[in-house]
Amino acid sequence: MTEYQVVIVGGGATGVGILRDLSMRGISALLLEQGDLAHGTSSRFHGLLHSGARYAVKDPVSAVECIDENVILKQIASHCLSDTGGWFVHSPEDDPGYVEQWIQGCAYARIPIREISLAEASLKEPLMSKNVLRVFEVPDATVDGFKLVWANAKSAKRYGGDYKTYHQVEKLILENKRIVGVAAKNLINGEELMVHCEVVVNASGAWASQIVSSIGISLEVLCDKGTLLAFNQRLFQRVVNRLHPPSDGDIFVPHETITILGTTSEIVASPQENLPTKEEIRTLMALGEKMLPTLTGHRVIRAFAGVRPLHQEDSEVPGAAEEGREVSRTFALIDHEVQDGVQGLVSIVGGKFTTYRLMAEKVADWVAKRLGNTVPCLTAKENLGPEIPESIRKQALRLLPCAAAEKMLERLGTDAAKVLAEIQSDPRKGQMLCECEMVSFAEVEKLASDEDTHHLADIRRRTRLGMGTCQGAFCTYRALPLLWQEKGKYDSLQDELKRFINQRWKGIRPVLWGQQLRETELTRAIYTNILELNES
Repeated sequence: MTEYQVVIVGGGATGVGILRDLSMRGISALLLEQGDLAHGTSSRFHGLLHSGARYAVKDPVSAVECIDENVILKQIASHCLSDTGGWFVHSPEDDPGYVEQWIQGCAYARIPIREISLAEASLKEPLMSKNVLRVFEVPDATVDGFKLVWANAKSAKRYGGDYKTYHQVEKLILENKRIVGVAAKNLINGEELMVHCEVVVNASGAWASQIVSSIGISLEVLCDKGTLLAFNQRLFQRVVNRLHPPSDGDIFVPHETITILGTTSEIVASPQENLPTKEEIRTLMALGEKMLPTLTGHRVIRAFAGVRPLHQEDSEVPGAAEEGREVSRTFALIDHEVQDGVQGLVSIVGGKFTTYRLMAEKVADWVAKRLGNTVPCLTAKENLGPEIPESIRKQALRLLPCAAAEKMLERLGTDAAKVLAEIQSDPRKGQMLCECEMVSFAEVEKLASDEDTHHLADIRRRTRLGMGTCQGAFCTYRALPLLWQEKGKYDSLQDELKRFINQRWKGIRPVLWGQQLRETELTRAIYTNILELNES
């Protein structure tokens, strides 16, 4: 039986944040994730690094948490962020009385705001509605969830932390009301894994209630589905929010060359209920037109949905569970010894992606105290990514186009040296396999050989392969020869291809109109006619 002091269940932002924090304190920890890192909610959101202004009126605790973590993450994870800034826009349809409440709420939470003139706003964001009444600037930013999660995982590993992907925790092992380990299954080869530990941290998000149910514990986690739309161009240069109580379709978030519009809110029965509906898409388009009147003339490349894990205390107002936006976005740390009489088990639920580091710190403090470890939290001070030597940066700029070099360095950090060595010896490997996201053949080849990579989708999450405007039409089949080199690790290539393309089409099907419909017909022709892939 494998032994660690701590087992963490869940490989989203909070889970890997906990792994990093514990590892930096010298506590031996293993993280188990049923899929790839960041395959759940941590990659299925609008990618907004909140300033806290969205919650300034209704949820002041979350507002304070967000602005504090916003400042910290801009210091320690700048390579994972884009400091776009954000606007809150007051429209004629919005309650004028809410504006003053919002200004007071921002002042209470210490969120810096600045009102800008309508003339300046129109000049900087020409597509924005000309009917807006007031515009306020806030320190919102955008964040790449994939990069941030993997940066935490790599940092944890440098400190001795360990993680295993595609390992599903089947049950917690309980002896005399004390957790002594977990039983997990390797979903790739079917092998069973038994891990002995002193503490289990349940950071499995929307799956948190399922994990503790294996020992008969009940945990109230609301699954709040949010649907979003991705457009094929950067419609706004900064985050644009409606200045009214948080609602559907009131945030535009620019990422690289695309824009995300979100989100909806619907309580669902399980984390697996994450399919966007046509009704949700129509609602988002109609609401988005309030801020961007020409929205229907722009191409939507996909719809996607994530499930927010919200925690609701028993003391909440009855019926509030029917509306996810009524539940606070702050987080709860649940000591199951206090609540259920089970020692060595803690659950962390709720919260925001923006506050993942703070959540991890609170959990690590609890674990450290239990284990008698007195090392303080250091995650707010140490940069997530190691410094890239200037020699590597210069070599990247010499061998690759400037934009491609910078993107690769952000994704790989010092690991880029191995990719550059391959390109140096064979310049053909410097060609772009994915032009949309500027991913070279050498980078995909390197990631395909990593022990953490089991599917083409794993490469997508680490490089954004197939996430650009072509949605995998061209780069997917180009990647197949590289997968063939790792044929001992992968399923049959046709099955792998079907799995990847169907996952892309899952988000494309609900938005098949206009230019996107024509693009999809081209993709279908490539895979059904040229590559003889059945449409099943």
